[in-house]
Order: sequence, then structure tokens, then C-alpha cells
Amino acid sequence: MKSEDVYLFERDRIREHLNKYTRKAYQLLPGLDKPNILDIGCGSGVPTLELARLSTGSILAIDIDRELIEILRKKIHSAGLAHRIRAECRSLFDLDYPDECFDIVWSEGSISVIGFRKGLREGRGLIKPEGFLVVHDELTDMDSRLSAAGECGYDILDHFMLSVRIWQQEYYGPLEEHIITLRKKYGSDPEMQRLIEKEQQEIEWARNNPGRCASAFFIMQKKEEHPP
Repeated sequence: MKSEDVYLFERDRIREHLNKYTRKAYQLLPGLDKPNILDIGCGSGVPTLELARLSTGSILAIDIDRELIEILRKKIHSAGLAHRIRAECRSLFDLDYPDECFDIVWSEGSISVIGFRKGLREGRGLIKPEGFLVVHDELTDMDSRLSAAGECGYDILDHFMLSVRIWQQEYYGPLEEHIITLRKKYGSDPEMQRLIEKEQQEIEWARNNPGRCASAFFIMQKKEEHPP
């Protein structure tokens, strides 16, 4: 197994610690029979596969990182889910699907790239009438995000926070322990050392900016009327 595969496999295993919050968010939606789900910014697909386990529907998972999409495709094949999950390397702005064709649009950690309000507006046209948008985003101003949801044409069904403590205990702490193990085991592997240093920088950033580590899930339903 290549150094990068070893590294990504373990990092995804650690990321699965946060799947309990994906489950919590999904369970706050009303029951849907075989929903058509769009997973935006799916990465290597940790939440994508959890959504497949939670629902009985089909999932289109998109990301602009081709390497991560290839990793997800391998996972899909290994899990025997090719009939329910399709992974495509493309942008939210490059979708050729009809308007209002998804029951749920799901976005964990990707909407911040284009901005919360813009992400809500861009996603709205893809959602069926009275369909749902679920966003997991960095938490900087809860009140402004709640206001933005209404202004962009959604009702907030629920929301909940992942505190700094949760991120440190359930993700960054275990990740740092993993990095220590990798340094000892792969000290002479330059590619592994490159990956480790990149991850270490993120851990240091999280340690130095604890206020930026908190996040929140927003569970929203598309309003019937168009936003102003």
C-alpha cells in the first residue's frame, strides 16, 4: 500500500469519529423514502458512506479534487454500493442536472469555500419543493447564519453545535497521536513525511485558533415561496 493510501485510510478512520453528528443531523429530517441526495464537497466520502447507511436512496457525491474522488470510488466499489452512490469530479457550478431534482442537498465543510449565504442561494435551485438542505459549517456567527437561512428561502428545522472540545477530543487529538506513530514508523519515507507535515500544520492552526474550530449543523427546509 502506498504511503498516501496508508495515511488517508487512517485519517478517514479518525474522521469517522464525527459520523455520530452526521447521523444526528440526518435523523432530524422527516422520514423520506429513497431520497435523491446531492453531497457537495464530498472529499474522500466519509459522510457520503454514512448517508448511504442512513438512507435507502441514491447519492450523487461531487468534489473538485480528482484524487479524493478516486479514493471514494474505490470505497464505493469495496462496499458494494455502486448501484446507489455515484462519485463525480465536478464543481457545484458545473452541474447539468434539472432544477429541483434532489430531495436533499448535503454539505459538510465545503460551503465555506464560496460563503454561507452564496452556498444557500446556489443550492436552492437544485432542491425539490419543500426539500431539504443540510449544512455543516464553521461557526463564526450563529445569529447571522440563522438570519441568512430565512432570507435565502429556507425554514430552519433545527441546528446544533460541535464545540471546540468535541473537535479536539474526537478529531485533532486522535489525529496528532496518529501522526506521532507515523513519524516513528515511516521516518525514512519522504512522501509520508510531506503528508505528516501538512497535517501537523492544520493541527497547529487548530491549537492556535480554537475559536475557529467550533462548527454547527443547520437542518433547513426549502420554502415554497421564492426568496426576496
